[in-house]
Amino acid sequence: MSDAQSRIAEIVQSNPVVLFMKGTPLFPQCGFSSRAVAILDHLNVTYESVDVLQDMEIRSGIKEYSEWPTIPQLYVKGEFVGGSDIMMEMFEAGELQGLFAEG
Repeated sequence: MSDAQSRIAEIVQSNPVVLFMKGTPLFPQCGFSSRAVAILDHLNVTYESVDVLQDMEIRSGIKEYSEWPTIPQLYVKGEFVGGSDIMMEMFEAGELQGLFAEG
């Protein structure tokens, strides 16, 4: 496992909810990241964010780690959930709320 993969695994395993995104929750740097933040904020979810624009190893490594080509990427309880489109679909279906309610 590469250094970036080890760092990503550590972040994912040590935080109940992690959003790998472009920018920060206060200043998202793309529309998809902004939508992901808006969904989590609407649900009052406490989450850790990782700005992939600040670390090119993490930016490329997260795509390999999840086998998912786009950012943002949401992880809940160590499991990859998806990007902003999947988050929106799950939110609209009431499924995303259930992930956080399970405690």
